[in-house]
Amino acid sequence: MDVSNSSLDHTSESAIAMEAKNGEDFSVHVFSSSAELLEMLHEKWNSVKQQPYPAMYSSVYGGIILDPAMMVIPIDDHMVHRGHGVFDTGIIFDGYLYEMDVHLNRFLRSASKARIASPFTFSELKSILIQLSAASKCRKGTLRYWLSAGPGDFLLSPAKCPTSAFYAVVIDDDFQQCKKGVKVITSTIPMKSPLFATMKNVNYLPNVLSIMEAEDKGAVSSIWVDEEGYIAEGPNVNVAFVNSDKELILPNFDKILSGCTALRLLQLAPKLVEQGRLKCVKTTVITFEDAKGASEMMYVGSTLPLLPIIMWDDKPIGNGEVGELTMALSDLLWEDMAAGPESQRIRVPYA
Repeated sequence: MDVSNSSLDHTSESAIAMEAKNGEDFSVHVFSSSAELLEMLHEKWNSVKQQPYPAMYSSVYGGIILDPAMMVIPIDDHMVHRGHGVFDTGIIFDGYLYEMDVHLNRFLRSASKARIASPFTFSELKSILIQLSAASKCRKGTLRYWLSAGPGDFLLSPAKCPTSAFYAVVIDDDFQQCKKGVKVITSTIPMKSPLFATMKNVNYLPNVLSIMEAEDKGAVSSIWVDEEGYIAEGPNVNVAFVNSDKELILPNFDKILSGCTALRLLQLAPKLVEQGRLKCVKTTVITFEDAKGASEMMYVGSTLPLLPIIMWDDKPIGNGEVGELTMALSDLLWEDMAAGPESQRIRVPYA
């Protein structure tokens, strides 16, 4: 008889018995009324020093919500239990909505690919988001919005969902220009297929696992490389490079999301070409080896809008310091956010 195994078996049985006993002692509270539940939720939110979500819109409610305890969506919404939804993110900067039309157009393109019909027209969606921003009183933050197949049941098909649902929330966020470089890794998590990568949908598990993988290795984020060995994107941002010839290069958008900020960067960067600081600006395929040999590297995304990368897989990019051209490009985006043309900025009509 193996005494050690016998001892282990006995210990295991004791642990199971103890767990079962503890389970019997565990009592789940049953809320007697909605008033009791709301009281508990209000106690939770009242303990927060600063409300991070000043306003939400829900087409299910049919209006704007200012009470954080009521900022919820139905559990049978197909976006919740089936991932059948799309989203987009914009920013509020100094009381202006930046690049709203560009983001909304991409939002509706994603909805079309996901076969979700919007309950509102483009103009109505835009009006809702402007009114929501005004009601929030937030002058600097992010605006996130979702279009779902809607609540209805727990089946795969949305056929029995009465209507699609639109949700939006303002997030108070005092973001600043990124001037310090960060470390990234090459992700081992498989990237999405082009159909899903080019559609901004809510299925973000690969993105989440990719970020977690980077954090496990002491990095901020990661870089995806496609099956052909070409650079793709980050988990929720585009990536750009400046090579030794002073060419600004971004990967083609045919297999990845066409980032609104990346597209705007491509429009603004020629100013540096005119000044003789950049040789050219282009999108093309970028091999892993060429990318590793870049002089400068950066993430590009709405809420950054540009984040310098100085270390990749524990090896320095260029001289391992934030590049001069990286910051020049960052300045172009920040200036555009702060004082760009009316086509890029919509003033929020606060009360």
